[in-house]
Amino acid sequence: MNSPDLPASLACVAAGAADTLPPYARDWCYFLDVDGTLLDIAATPDAVRVDPALTKLLAALRHAAGDAVALISGRALSDLDRLFGAAAPIAAGQHGAERRDGVGRVHRHVGRRELLRTVVTRLAAFAARHPGVVFEDKGASLALHVRGAPHAAGAARDAVAAGLRLLGGVYEMQVGKMVFEIKLTGYDKGSAIEDYMQEAPFTGRVPVFVGDDLTDEYGFCMVNALGGLSLKVGPGRSEARHRLADAPAVRAWLAGWVDNITATGNT
Repeated sequence: MNSPDLPASLACVAAGAADTLPPYARDWCYFLDVDGTLLDIAATPDAVRVDPALTKLLAALRHAAGDAVALISGRALSDLDRLFGAAAPIAAGQHGAERRDGVGRVHRHVGRRELLRTVVTRLAAFAARHPGVVFEDKGASLALHVRGAPHAAGAARDAVAAGLRLLGGVYEMQVGKMVFEIKLTGYDKGSAIEDYMQEAPFTGRVPVFVGDDLTDEYGFCMVNALGGLSLKVGPGRSEARHRLADAPAVRAWLAGWVDNITATGNT
């Protein structure tokens, strides 16, 4: 892997970013990261807003793809529902620890919540001592966001590492853009995509994953291995094979696919 923050055990098909995007194809299915991909990054997780144009685009994308569209996020599933409501009925949260499938069943892995409680107290206290640091308890995972206090990044990472030492091998650190998380071992965005690809309405389609962060590298690796399309948003080294500049470019590219499929009568 290109990034030292990803586990060395992660097996990935090597890929270089291509200069051009592939031509649209009707048999694609979509797995979409949220923050930094569909939405511009905000100062805090609660500060993002989903505008009506995006919900309309997601509805059109689902129609054109036969409902084969899933959000794949580090956010909790309840948070995704708060933001997107009925616009995203298929979604995976907390890096795959919770996942709602195509028929509405929720698959949830809660881990050992009693172990997490002591770490919750420690990380909440750390955030209270460092103005600008935001602590987030998602239920099965915990996060320290340092976008508002970049000078505290090293200390925040150390605090998360110290918390992990209390938890054994059930949990691991996940590093993202200005965030350090404790998440369940064995679940990630790639594993969520793999599970979806074995279920309707995704089976038999070509997976497309779009993401922007280190946490999305698992998804890029998975769709590369499955012969799909991996698209990295923004700069930085990545295993993704293609690039999009930013969230507006992602939305424009998705809208282009919808228009293309609709125009050719392939919905």
